[in-house]
Amino acid sequence: MPTYVYRAMTRSGLIVKNKIDSPSRQILLKNLKNNGLLPIDVQQIRYIGKQQKRTKKNISNIEEIIKNVNTTNIGHSKPKQLSTKEKINLYFAKTEKITTRDIMIFTQNFYLLKKANFNNIHALDTIIQSTENVSFKGILEDILAGVEAGENMYTTMEYYSNVFPYIYINMIKVGELSGSLTNSLEQAVKYLDESEYLNKKLKTILIPNIIQFVLLLVMLFVGTLVAVPTIQGIFEELETDEELPAITLWFADAVNTMIAYWYIPVIIIAMIIGAILIYINTPKGKYNFHYFKYKMPIFGELIFALDFSRFLKAMLLNLRNGMRIQESIEVSKNVVKNYVMLSMIETSINNILTGSSWIEPFEESGLAKPMITEMLKIGMQTDLPEMMEKLVEYMQVDIDNIMGKIIKILPQVVYAIVGVVLIFFVLVVLVPCIQVYMGNFLFSAYGV
Repeated sequence: MPTYVYRAMTRSGLIVKNKIDSPSRQILLKNLKNNGLLPIDVQQIRYIGKQQKRTKKNISNIEEIIKNVNTTNIGHSKPKQLSTKEKINLYFAKTEKITTRDIMIFTQNFYLLKKANFNNIHALDTIIQSTENVSFKGILEDILAGVEAGENMYTTMEYYSNVFPYIYINMIKVGELSGSLTNSLEQAVKYLDESEYLNKKLKTILIPNIIQFVLLLVMLFVGTLVAVPTIQGIFEELETDEELPAITLWFADAVNTMIAYWYIPVIIIAMIIGAILIYINTPKGKYNFHYFKYKMPIFGELIFALDFSRFLKAMLLNLRNGMRIQESIEVSKNVVKNYVMLSMIETSINNILTGSSWIEPFEESGLAKPMITEMLKIGMQTDLPEMMEKLVEYMQVDIDNIMGKIIKILPQVVYAIVGVVLIFFVLVVLVPCIQVYMGNFLFSAYGV
């Protein structure tokens, strides 16, 4: 476990210093803040392996911390003024977040250094020196400490699952276990680039239309609550025979009812969401939810293609490094999170043990395209790694085509939804406003 020396300031303004063991820099910072200490500087001094005996220090009691600190660092007369550098470090330690861009830059740099034949320790140490994000730099130092102690990188990354994506961690795991970390890093770079590209495209399409949708809803409800009663009041005051459209009156009554009994729809919606979440967290519910992901409109085909392509890429990487089919499938399944895909993979492994075809579960699922399963069958009869390499290329082209279709279809779907709301807004709010503007109600009001 890493050992750190930290300096922190108490609530009374005293500067304290102590040496302590902690699983990571992030945990130490969190514990210090929870116990009323403001971290000023945290430095890792060594990593103690699991085989060494050590006495752990406990920072759960702030009084014990202050009792055991180096008293030469305590200001007796007045609180020590923080330097500019210390203030900057304190600010970043409290506020800086780790973004996808930070992970992308780290992965790209690590890949380039590995291609240049750097070992893991040298590569990580080089990247840490140029990392600007203080929080991410602390995580990389923890990973480096683990590697120096003889552990794999992915074991420390798993602890930071809130920072590194699940798929990303398991790509690194496959690379380390198969001895092809450089190739895994290349795949991880592509995975992050593709995810970032897809997210940007979807945001470009969805965000403007969602804003329009929300604004239309706001205008619809505000118009119903303000404009419609005003127009209704004018008609009643002038005793005209004109009436508001039936749909306007119906929607106004519905809105007023919802406002009067707002807690009923809120409770119903909360119960529905709660029931769905409870069901999804059951084994059967999670499996059905993951199956829905593969069959959902617009995105289902893409999600399956991405998962299956990622699995085949990992499997190809393992086969090239001399693993048998069963071993390569066992290791490669870690890059998949979907329960439906995992169940197919487990069935595939069982088929190998019983002497059946490992391709059969993917074929019978109806999710994989016939082209894919046929190429795998031919590969089993000829050269599987070579055929899988061609299959991966084919699937990449297929994924690009699917994404192209989504980018064309999605705006049309969003425009249709916004259009329906716009038509409803015109009928409910604008038509009564046009009635007032035209002034026809005045004729009936004066008996003309």
